[in-house]
Amino acid sequence: MHFSRKLVVLSALLFPCSFVAAQAALQQGDRIAICGDSITEQKIYSVDMEDYLQMCKPRPDLRTNQFGWSGETTWGFAARIESDVLPFKPTVATTFYGMNDGGYSMLADDRAKQFHDATISIIEQFKKAGVRFIVVGSPGAVDTDTFKFFAQDVPNKAELYNKTLGQLGEMAESIAKQEGVTFVDVHDEMLKVMAAAKEKFGHSYVFAGGDGIHPGPNGHLVIAYCFLKGLGCDGNIGTIQFDAAAGSATASGGHKVVAATKNSIQMESTQYPFCFVGDDATRKSTTDLVQLFPFNEDLNRFTLIVKNAPAEKMSVSFGPSSKTFSKADLEKGINLAAEFLDNPFCGEFAKAEQAIQAQQAFETPAVKQLLHNTPQYRDLLPEQRDNFNQMVAATLKKDADLQAAVEAAITPVDYTIKIEPATEK
Repeated sequence: MHFSRKLVVLSALLFPCSFVAAQAALQQGDRIAICGDSITEQKIYSVDMEDYLQMCKPRPDLRTNQFGWSGETTWGFAARIESDVLPFKPTVATTFYGMNDGGYSMLADDRAKQFHDATISIIEQFKKAGVRFIVVGSPGAVDTDTFKFFAQDVPNKAELYNKTLGQLGEMAESIAKQEGVTFVDVHDEMLKVMAAAKEKFGHSYVFAGGDGIHPGPNGHLVIAYCFLKGLGCDGNIGTIQFDAAAGSATASGGHKVVAATKNSIQMESTQYPFCFVGDDATRKSTTDLVQLFPFNEDLNRFTLIVKNAPAEKMSVSFGPSSKTFSKADLEKGINLAAEFLDNPFCGEFAKAEQAIQAQQAFETPAVKQLLHNTPQYRDLLPEQRDNFNQMVAATLKKDADLQAAVEAAITPVDYTIKIEPATEK
């Protein structure tokens, strides 16, 4: 099968992380199943997604589960949906497959057919189970410098396997259109950001991991970005409007003005901006990579608008640092999340992320060792069916308790924004 990528490439040039949306966006109370192979089981982009869905709150009362399985293919996942995923009653699902489906070689006809048929089976099984919103991702990309696992001993291994992954992405896009579900082109977005990073930092920059397949936090942030865009997240974290002459302020939902003077605003927020971690010097951090693609512009807009500033240059303090902005820029609005990566939300964000990591760490063995094997246990010991059913119920309850712990960890953040005339240096 061959599908032209001209339209996809043009779209990728015009719109970051191109995707084909065929469904409504997230709804209050949705439960999102994040499904994929070992890249998903790394629990990095899946944690980023849950961080965003829980703390940035694109919709109220969202819950997320992670279903990564090392070495998995689409046809492997299609065989385990009923036992492993459906007990969690998802209403939304994302799928991220293809890295293993391609066989680390040129795309063979038999593997192409398996991928095609299994992708359709996955979508149809989810639809039959009542999953309302399905996002099919293309495969990711391998690192153009560190990937070595192509089956043949030939040069340009990464280029050849990225071609295979691109072909699988074409099939996934065609199937998504046919089935009326959403498609996101993770492959092209990863290639674009990787190229920008290697141009800026050199070819020693590792984007898709030391093995060229499993990214670190930097590459995973791009994957999360694509799926969050595909889920319809609009990126509006909140807006604070400050009138410096009156010493008054207003804020959008999720944010409360506690007090205001002519040079400061005291705030309490329950909706967080997304926070980034890592030392730029590592060249693997999200703080390093986020400068190279529009995560903040598209998904992380926490806007401060200042009217009637008393000087042409104003100093804004948000957290431990201050920056100077023009009166005109403040009147248009600045993005606090992008301008101040180290901000008052970072500590609470990290605490809540620990609870999310604990939840997803439980889900991997709970799914792979307990739920996946339960149907076989029931067949072998039918007289113990009730006990096995109780085990499944206990597993789901434990996960629900961990989800509740995540929600409890997301507490209001109190902080002050200072807006003063800049001091001449």
